[in-house]
Amino acid sequence: MTITTPDAQVRRVPARGGFSPTILRLELRRLLRNRRAVIFTLVVPSLFFLLFGTDQEYRTEQAGHGNLTAWIMVSMAVYGAMIATTSGGAMVATERAVGWSRQLRLTPLHPVAYVLVKAVVAMAMGAVAIVVVFVVGHLVGAELSTGRLLACGVLAWVCSLVFAAFGLFMGYLLPSENVMQVLGPALAVLSLAGGLFVPLSEFSGTFADVARLTPAYGVGELARAPFGDGGDLVLATLNVVVWAAIFVAGAAWRMSRDTARV
Repeated sequence: MTITTPDAQVRRVPARGGFSPTILRLELRRLLRNRRAVIFTLVVPSLFFLLFGTDQEYRTEQAGHGNLTAWIMVSMAVYGAMIATTSGGAMVATERAVGWSRQLRLTPLHPVAYVLVKAVVAMAMGAVAIVVVFVVGHLVGAELSTGRLLACGVLAWVCSLVFAAFGLFMGYLLPSENVMQVLGPALAVLSLAGGLFVPLSEFSGTFADVARLTPAYGVGELARAPFGDGGDLVLATLNVVVWAAIFVAGAAWRMSRDTARV
């Protein structure tokens, strides 16, 4: 007797490797249920802006084509996008800790589709973080033309992809459910060193030279480029490209090792 395997038992690879609006919606819901991540993403950057960027002198002091309040607003929006995209990518650490990522590897979901889902969710949260800071800034006196403001927002959002890759890399690298408790302070230090909290023009010597090599420097400089205040855009672009390549390669390396354990 010949025994045939029913078609229903054949493992079928879903379209686009499993990448779909349904899984995107589920992943976004999971991220939004993380109250700590939501607070640090949507509330903390706006609070920092209100603390440091609303001085009356800043509203009257020019910074390129806008005022200094707007300059600080864009910097804090970049900081918010950094937190949002990093936390979105770093969710893989929690999934690895509870065994969820192992369960997903037993399904037809392709690893590339899984990474794309994480990246899209992280970038969606990054966009929301930028919009929230911009709305708060508009209400308290940030002055920048609409076109330049939109350009700043788009550049901040696109460049924050660097930190989505950073979050994925750290999520696979750090075996901790509380990975953001480690990465949160690290992002604050990177933001300070990259000129988001204090302009690098306030520093000189070795610190300023080293600061230009940090990943936050390139993102911040490009996001503020529409102000037209003469930043080194070639160095900033090179900075973003190099760090993006490093983090993507690191995430791919760690993901391949993680997948090989199944």
